[in-house]
Amino acid sequence: MSQDHPIEALLRPPVEAWSAVVAGSAAIICLVAPWALMMTPSVGFAAAAGFGSVAVWRGQQAYAVVNYQRNLRRLRAYSLTADRVPVSRNKLFLGKGFRWTQKHTQRLRDTLRPQARRYVEPGALYRWARRREIVWEHSVLMAPVARLLGRRSRWNLLAPLPPVGGNPALHGVEPHEEDVYMDLGERVGHALVLGTTRVGKTRLAEILITQDIRRGDVVIVFDPKGDADLLKRVYAEAKRSGRQKQVYIFHLGYPRISARYNAVGSFSRITEVATRIANQLPNEGNSAAFREFAWRFTNIVARALVALGRRPDYHQIVRHITHIDPLLQDYYRQWLPTVAAAGWEQEVMRRAGQLDDRSLPMALRGRDRTTIALVQYVKDEGLYDPVADGLRSAFEYDKTYFDKIVASLLPLLEKLTTGATAELISPNYLDINDPRPIFDWRQVIRQGGVVYVGLDALSDMTVAAAVGNSMFADLVSVAGQIYKHGTTEGLPDLERSGPLPKISLHCDEFNELIGDEFIPLLNKAGGAGFQVTAYTQTWSDVEARIGSRPKAGQVAGNFNTLIMLRVKELATAEMLTNQLPEVDVHALTTVSGVTDSADLSTGVDFTSRNEDRLTVTQVPIITPNDVMTLPKGQAFALIEGGVLWKVRMPLPDPGHDPAMPGSLDQIAREMRQRYASGDGWWNRD
Repeated sequence: MSQDHPIEALLRPPVEAWSAVVAGSAAIICLVAPWALMMTPSVGFAAAAGFGSVAVWRGQQAYAVVNYQRNLRRLRAYSLTADRVPVSRNKLFLGKGFRWTQKHTQRLRDTLRPQARRYVEPGALYRWARRREIVWEHSVLMAPVARLLGRRSRWNLLAPLPPVGGNPALHGVEPHEEDVYMDLGERVGHALVLGTTRVGKTRLAEILITQDIRRGDVVIVFDPKGDADLLKRVYAEAKRSGRQKQVYIFHLGYPRISARYNAVGSFSRITEVATRIANQLPNEGNSAAFREFAWRFTNIVARALVALGRRPDYHQIVRHITHIDPLLQDYYRQWLPTVAAAGWEQEVMRRAGQLDDRSLPMALRGRDRTTIALVQYVKDEGLYDPVADGLRSAFEYDKTYFDKIVASLLPLLEKLTTGATAELISPNYLDINDPRPIFDWRQVIRQGGVVYVGLDALSDMTVAAAVGNSMFADLVSVAGQIYKHGTTEGLPDLERSGPLPKISLHCDEFNELIGDEFIPLLNKAGGAGFQVTAYTQTWSDVEARIGSRPKAGQVAGNFNTLIMLRVKELATAEMLTNQLPEVDVHALTTVSGVTDSADLSTGVDFTSRNEDRLTVTQVPIITPNDVMTLPKGQAFALIEGGVLWKVRMPLPDPGHDPAMPGSLDQIAREMRQRYASGDGWWNRD
């Protein structure tokens, strides 16, 4: 069998086996009975060597045909224990596979021919065994036989295929596979993983996260569902690599094991606080105006809190938006001593005592008299401060009107400040009895930490989206600071030195997380060492979340690596196939014909013609249908500038993993032993 010809002809009987048997038999005869072929023993040995070489050569060709045909019908098992996942400083392991070329497109097309069905589909005996499993399932005598037929083991020649579905030929067209790696330098170009439900996205995420943790990267995992198995895997790998003390688990669904995080307490510009909160509000139609009002009043409160030396959080913001008088008084009492004349306090108290509700505007009637007196005193004295003026304008709004224009904001803030969740996202920094650590992204990155974020979106999508988007906005801000100043900004006696840390960001259920905050993270954070791997089911989910096809295209354009498992949406499959070239596919057509002869003098009554025609057709190297029929755990990967690989990921080995915690309670017990404040993290051993 030669592979130098356009037609490989692999889907046929292994005729090479006959010549191998004949040559082998001749070699045996030459060795055992050379006289039967009228040879001397010495000549018989030489002839046996020649016949044996032919037998081996033709036998290898026959085996290649048989092995190829068997490979098309089976799905080979591939599993790895967690400690055997390969880790490289320069490469990222994806699984086993091969580079997809024109040869594989040709072979896949050949499997679609009707005459090739017998070599591609399971045989009659296999189908009989599957039918017997069902028929004998409830039979007292034959049930044990049915269980034996259904057992997947090497000795069972009729063992069923793994329950992964799809078309086995997609990977079977190449019997010789290798470990597939991508260069780590490509990671900063970000990677997008697409695949429908239960086809292996989370397993691929575990493989990539395992390598990133063991490589020493800063690893941040966003999991909107809050999958307990993924949480345990992150914790187990950190424990295995000796990074257990660097783990922070933030989980809205399991407050008892969760660290705490102030979603609006860390920022580089004060306006970020209002933006993170207001971005959770609708902005279509008339809602856009109310969103702008909500942003303004949130910004007024945040500016005043920071000016007073207080760290903003959701509790304080909702408290002061609904009742701004105490905040105004606190700020005015801090500001006025620096600008007002001596005795201003007595003057304010005198004015407060002389106030009459009937002389006040309707919006101020019934309000706190000291606050009114403070505002009037500042106006009469002509004093000005931007923060004080903002507080005054908010105070002077009619209470009924004010409640209407922030009506969309208050329900969101109520959700974020109610129940056990509020303790996680609005932590009390002064509560020394709460051992759960409070982390921020700068601290995590400086420490080289591992963070798992479980948002429990199935329980409350609104809270999950608000917290997730606030975290992304915070990360973008931190990325900008790292890009400009490195990770040592603000630390005493430390200057920027050495390369920036690698920050591997894994975002499961990407469509649940994406918002306006995520786009700049993809666009600009690569220069700060951020490398994003996003996982989602279909691209339409992302478009629906963003609400704009051009913006969705902008996001897609920032992913240089595309890994696509089985998808069920044509448009999603075409995201991959439309980027690929067309290739030439050869087809062999048999032509037969007969022509009658009318010339009686020639003695020829008719002529016949038999010929094989080789035609060439341009077809896509893979089609959307190929992507939509992938077995579970398999993918097409477009990596390193458009190189197409066919990959299968290792399935989890059922063997016991000693580092894997048996339950979340075990994680809670182990973490309580190391819980400590983030202060002085650099002194930890």
